[in-house]
Parts: sequence; C-alpha cells; structure tokens
Amino acid sequence: MTLPRFLLLSASFAVLAACSRGGETEGETTYIEDDASSTEPGEEAEAVWRAATADDAADKFTYANYNEVRVTHVDLDLNVDFDAKVISGAATLDFEREKTGADTLVLDANDLSIEMVEAHVGGDWLTAGYTMGPDDDVLGSRFAITLPQGADQVRVTYATSPDAEGIQWLSPEQTAGNEHPYLFTQLQAIHARTMIPLQDTPAVRITYDAHITTPPQLLAVMSARQDEDGDRDGDYSFRMSQPIPSYLLALAIGDIEFKAISDRMGVYAEDYILDASAKEFEDTPKMEEAIEALYGPYRWGRYDQIVLPPSFPFGGMENPRLSFMTPTLIAGDKSLTNVVAHELAHSWSGNLVTNSTWRDAWLNEGFTSYVENRTMEALYGEERATMERSLDKKSLMEDVAAAARPELTALKMPADLGHPDDAFSDVSYAGGMFFLKFLETRFGRDTFDAFLKDYFDHFAFQSITTEDFLAYFEDNLWADHPDAVSQAEINAWVYEPGFPDTIEDPQSDAFDKVTAQMNAWLGGGDVDGLVTGAWTTHEWLHFIRTLPENISVDQMAALDERFSLSTAQNAEIANVWYQTSIKAGYEPAFEPLDAFLMQVGRGKFIYPLYQTLVDNGRREWASAVYERARPRYHPIAQRRIDAIFAG
Repeated sequence: MTLPRFLLLSASFAVLAACSRGGETEGETTYIEDDASSTEPGEEAEAVWRAATADDAADKFTYANYNEVRVTHVDLDLNVDFDAKVISGAATLDFEREKTGADTLVLDANDLSIEMVEAHVGGDWLTAGYTMGPDDDVLGSRFAITLPQGADQVRVTYATSPDAEGIQWLSPEQTAGNEHPYLFTQLQAIHARTMIPLQDTPAVRITYDAHITTPPQLLAVMSARQDEDGDRDGDYSFRMSQPIPSYLLALAIGDIEFKAISDRMGVYAEDYILDASAKEFEDTPKMEEAIEALYGPYRWGRYDQIVLPPSFPFGGMENPRLSFMTPTLIAGDKSLTNVVAHELAHSWSGNLVTNSTWRDAWLNEGFTSYVENRTMEALYGEERATMERSLDKKSLMEDVAAAARPELTALKMPADLGHPDDAFSDVSYAGGMFFLKFLETRFGRDTFDAFLKDYFDHFAFQSITTEDFLAYFEDNLWADHPDAVSQAEINAWVYEPGFPDTIEDPQSDAFDKVTAQMNAWLGGGDVDGLVTGAWTTHEWLHFIRTLPENISVDQMAALDERFSLSTAQNAEIANVWYQTSIKAGYEPAFEPLDAFLMQVGRGKFIYPLYQTLVDNGRREWASAVYERARPRYHPIAQRRIDAIFAG
C-alpha cells in the first residue's frame, strides 16, 4: 500500500489529542509531520497513518467499551403507558467479546430507572452486578454491567423517564383527531439511551426484535418489518434483520392510518392528512428507481413513510424502512419533496454506510444531499436541481458566517466538538454535497458515479470515518487519475475551515429572471408588474431571500397585499418571509408569525425565527410566544430554544 496522501495535513489537523474517558488515559503518542525529503513511503510512515486514524475514530459521545465487548442484537419487550408517560419492560442484549477475558459490558443510559440486571449463563438467568455512573448533561450515565464467566447475554428490566429527550408524548388535544394520544421517538444523535440501555454510538451496529404493547385502539409502527397480522389490537411485534446504528431505532404510536402508493411503499398518517400525503409522495417509487440506477439496489425491503404531528422537530428522519416526515412538506405541488428524496437517499448513505462518529457527520448528510440532488435532477430536470443547489449554497455561506468558531466550518468536525447537534449544520449537508460535486466535476460524472456505487457496496452495513473514505477514494479513484485533484485541494475541502474557491457557483437562468424582475420593481416599477404566475417555490424563495436589507415597510406591505405572503400556506415561503419581516420591522406579519410558531415545531424554521427575533429587539415578544408554544415543542426543540433565550 502506498503512503496515504492524507498524512500531509496542515499542522492544525495533523496532531490529534490523545483520547481519554472516565479517568483512563491512553499512552502518549508522538506525531510527526511528513517530509518527503526525509521519509520514503514505507512501514514507518504507514504506522503513523494508522496511529492517527485510530485516535480519530474514537467516539467521545459514548461510554461504551465496544472495542472490548460489542452488542450485536437487542430484543425488546416493552409496554407503553400513556398516562404515566413511561415505557417499561426488558431489553435483552446479545454481545461478542472483542477482547479475550473482557468481564464488563459498558452501556449508555440517560434517565433510565433500572429494576434488575441479569446475565445468561449456561441456560440460566443470574443476577448481575452493575454500576450506574453520575449523570452528565450531554452523555447521560455510564452503565457498567459485570459479566460472569460464560455469560452470552444480559437482560435489563427498566423504565424510561417521562421527560426522556428522545420521546415525545402528545395529549389527544395535541393531535388532529383530538381523541387519542400520540407518541413518537427521535433518537438521533444520542437519544437512544433515553429509551433503551445500549451502546449508543454509530460505531456499533445491531439487529433488533421488539414486542410492544399499547392501548388497543392505537397502532404502533417501528423502523423494522411491521407487525405481520396488521390488526390494531395493542399487541405488536417487529423485526429488523439488517444491522443498524442505535440512532435508527424508531417507534411511533397513535391513531394512524395507512395508504399504499405502490406494492412496496406507502404512507402512514393521521386521517386528516393521509390522502394529501400519499398524493404528495406519489413520486417516491420513481425516486427509488433513479437512485438504484445510479448507485445499486435498495437493500431494506419495504420503504414506507409516516407523516408525524407538527411538533416533529425535523424535516425528515431516515429511520430504515420507515422515514419519519414533517407535515410541513405537504405543500400540494410536490415542491418540497426533495426532503423525501433526501430521506430515501439515506438508505444508501447514512443507513447502509454510516459515519462512525459525529465528527464525520458529513459522510451521512453530505453524501445524502448529493444523492438527493442527483435524484431531483433525474426526476424533475437540471434546472430544478441547479436552483436547489443555489439555495443550498446561500444557506451554507450564511452558516459559515454565523459559526460560533471556525473549526465548525470544516467537513471533519473538531475533536472538541461540544455536542453532536453541532455537526448538523449546512456545513455537513450542503458543504459535503459541494465537495462531492467538486469531485464529480474533476473526475467526470460517469467515473465518479461508478466509484460511488462501488463505495456503497464495499462499505455496506459498516460504519466508517472520514479517513476511511479518503483512503478508499485514494486507492480506488484518485490513484487512477492522479492529476484530477491536488493534495492541497483535498485538505482545503475536508480539513480546513470555510470552503475553497473551487466550490461550485450554481447559476440558474430562472433565478436570473426573478432577480431581473425584482430589480425592476425596486427601481421604481409597480408591484403589479411582477409576473409570478409560473414561479416555483424555489423562485419565490430566491426572490424573498435576495430582497435588500434596507427594504422599506411600504415595499413589504405592497408585496404582502399583492401576494398574501404573511399567510402563505407553503411553510418554506412563510419562513423566509417572516425572517425578512422581522428584520424589516413589518408589523402586519407578526400576528401570523405568532400562529406559525404555535403550530409548527420544525427546527429548521423555529430556531432561526426565535434567534432573529432576539437579535432584532423582539426578545420580549418572542419570549411571550415561546411560553405558550413551548409545551407543544419536542424536548430537543425546547433545549435548543431555551439556549437562545439564555444567551
């Protein structure tokens, strides 16, 4: 094997701090800068590369000792109590000893009440000793179980907390039907430990079975093969046969109906939005066909989607076999279905090949954003894909400018990343996409597509680091085309803050025409002269986002009177209009903004809206709205917005 080019990193990224946890510190390692004049490719240089990546692969957001004992399968037998807001029962964990003689299994747990711990030895279940460490605000607790000699399973009987951050309980009044309660989980990034005691890291992949009991009038669904009898009876069994990371476990329970959109796809939702959702998502089979043609077969069996209540804090969540989706996507014109393409694309990038630490989140989100954009191009044409990349680039540059520190604007997140959520900015999503777009341009689309298809196949059902990808890229693409890119370019893209000048500048003819109309109006034209009848959502977003910062209240009022933007039913359009209205001090938008914040829980919208209100002298108004809206929001959203008002 040749000397990896990635040893030639800039000094700020070449030296990696030794990892430590729980008072145990690894031996000090000395790293050298590679110098072509003093070191020939060989064993010494190879060892340096391996030492660097061994430390780099450590997941600081888990207590788990998965390099000694690794969980391989979880069997759940759980009861859901809506009155107490508690999930209780038993989790049986199969494991393998990675290290001979290992006698402790270390799990992650967060606010779990442990009733009993047992170990399976020689056909019998024996009481096992354990310790539960102190609670950390981010990580929860270190849950260490003593393994008797010969143990091959452990069983933990436990209950969750009513305040578990990964579980949202909705009262009947918070649902559309107003008759039955609702529950859904959101376990990414490190919230699986609030529902199940396990090794909560993307570095560990597990299969799982689950038996869930609920009130009989409710339907339960999971990120797995659904209950085969299909009866709504409060007794449900599930199986996930492919190994997945813990954050992809998912459960939803409610007064849910189902509608098929093909023989292998369908939509779950409350009745009020079921038909509209099925219509909005009817192109999903075509999306799957497009991705399979590019990157190989879909490997998960069925692909269904569930439209959750409005408090769901994300656009979508890629839970295998069952993506969770926000109702804000139901625009009536399929203009926001790029999110559907994104969650489906995760079936290849993220679910099939997974980042092994959250420092490498771009491997999940950047690859998926790239596949999403290629899918939209295949279905709806190059112009739509270009418009979406143009909007993404603007958002990316805004995120880079607003970053708390420069290290958070590199694709490879820093070793001192404070919380996994910090990795989920447009840096990982759009930034990763534009890096892959750069490689596509340099190596040629056909060549790069073939490489990605092989990449997904090579690492299928594995978790990898940025350095694993780069080594594979070097050996399987770069080595055959050594002049396509330079080492300096790769370093700049992956490891250095910000983005290099080689980033694509997407040019949309449709956007140019919108800009021309906007400039003519701002130059003194009549608002009635704006010809918008054929504008897509993307053109409206471009128009509103490029309005000048000094736009007058009268100009805002003219636009609102003509186009009713303050009451737009498309959530994306409403969001950017409210952002502009806050900055411009356009008062008529505040009443509908109040209603929007009370109804919508999607973090993409509400986090920046609250931040913009605070930044523009509206803290008191925003605080009053939040006081009323907070009980409706997901615990993840509550934590994020609490931090805005605490700042």
